[in-house]
Amino acid sequence: MPLRPQKPCTALGCRALTRNPRYCDEHADLAKAAAAKRVDAQRESSTQRGYGYKWQKASKGFLTKHPLCAEHDRRGEVVAATEVDHIVPHKGDMALFWNRNNWQSLCHSCHSSKTAREDGGWGNPARSAP
Repeated sequence: MPLRPQKPCTALGCRALTRNPRYCDEHADLAKAAAAKRVDAQRESSTQRGYGYKWQKASKGFLTKHPLCAEHDRRGEVVAATEVDHIVPHKGDMALFWNRNNWQSLCHSCHSSKTAREDGGWGNPARSAP
């Protein structure tokens, strides 16, 4: 069978040619190590972080009492809320987690935007403020 043609390594700044699918041998090892580190650093499940059955019941009751998105309400717009947000991130502090004065109702879009601003979203490192 003929050899696969060589192509540039996709690692930033690397000029090595390789027959591997993406990276040269040096960068393939680094990519594997980084992937293993990410797997080790995965966060706890939602239930382990406090978002179990008790939270589901409490947040559903809060949404019943506060049905509009707080962010849209501040702008004079009427949009239905779908999620309960912690105004100040609790970072595992269960007293702050269950403090209803720290809760607000948000639509999915506003909640996702706020989360991404605060912690980078989806487990990524936080972005610095402009």
